[in-house]
Amino acid sequence: MNKSPLPPAEPQIPDGLPEHSLSVVVPMYNEAENVEPLLERIHLALGPYPWPWEVVLVDDGSSDATPAELARCAEKFGPHVRIVELMRNFKQTAAMQAGLDAARGSVIVTMDGDLQNDPIDIPRMVNRLLTEDLDLVAGWRKDRQDGLLLRKIPSRIANRLIARMTGVHLRDYGCSLKVYRATAIKSVRLYGEMHRFIPAWLATVTTPRRIAQEVVTHHARVFGQSKYGISRTFRVVLDLVFVYFFMRYRTRPGHFFGGIGIGLGALGSLILAYLFGVKIFLGEAIGTRPLLFAGFFLVIAGIQMVTSGVLAELLARVYYESGTSRAYLARPTAELDESHGWHRNRVK
Repeated sequence: MNKSPLPPAEPQIPDGLPEHSLSVVVPMYNEAENVEPLLERIHLALGPYPWPWEVVLVDDGSSDATPAELARCAEKFGPHVRIVELMRNFKQTAAMQAGLDAARGSVIVTMDGDLQNDPIDIPRMVNRLLTEDLDLVAGWRKDRQDGLLLRKIPSRIANRLIARMTGVHLRDYGCSLKVYRATAIKSVRLYGEMHRFIPAWLATVTTPRRIAQEVVTHHARVFGQSKYGISRTFRVVLDLVFVYFFMRYRTRPGHFFGGIGIGLGALGSLILAYLFGVKIFLGEAIGTRPLLFAGFFLVIAGIQMVTSGVLAELLARVYYESGTSRAYLARPTAELDESHGWHRNRVK
């Protein structure tokens, strides 16, 4: 067994942990060196766990030795370590959704595969979720081991902006270590790069009062390279606009587009009415006035926005009535019986 690059730790299982089944979902992309140390740490943290648990490792189309390492470690640790192999790199959000779809536990944990999240925190977070009757306990990397300029400062700005626009006030949206009630997280679908906004998405199906945060351990990266750069800040801004729209207008997009259209159309109509009065009552020429073109443009833009609202309403109905499409393609695997593929501690 390889020596763990993480500091020594002891498993911490809270007394009276309520009965449940647990799935740990880990998306991985080019993390070959981290596969075995991560599984060793998970088994250290959950070895004495009193309830059945499994690990779902999602290979997001890795181009290094990650698939081979996953297969080897799954054979080594046992059938409770399950592999979902995506056919190409679909990015982290789709990989996370694939893991959530494959997870069978009544409680689901998501975490990164780079050893920066520590599985030792999982039992404590699960206990809080169940004893306080929450739907999400999100990790807060209070002592974050990342670079200041490229990671910490953009993250702080993004966290404040996201909290202000979504109404879900967390200190660390970017921490992948989160614990969900399965009935809640499986009721939302993740697309694009929306893994950063899962608490906001969850707030569309549950109240923010059932969302909490917990201080978690954060380690510096030892193996591999970070998949994130400063460019993600711009993607966050674009995604945030979509989240804001979806949270407030997902069931009534016509109100969003229609409201803008009516405003533009009303302004254009006022301009044209003014020019009409100038032409009729003052006899002035208006054919070459820039204001005339502005008025016609605003009226046309208003009509287009209202039309977009109608189309958006139709698309929203299709969205809510289908729900069968997926953001990834995975290689087929054998179906598991619900009683198999769990790690069970025989001594309770």
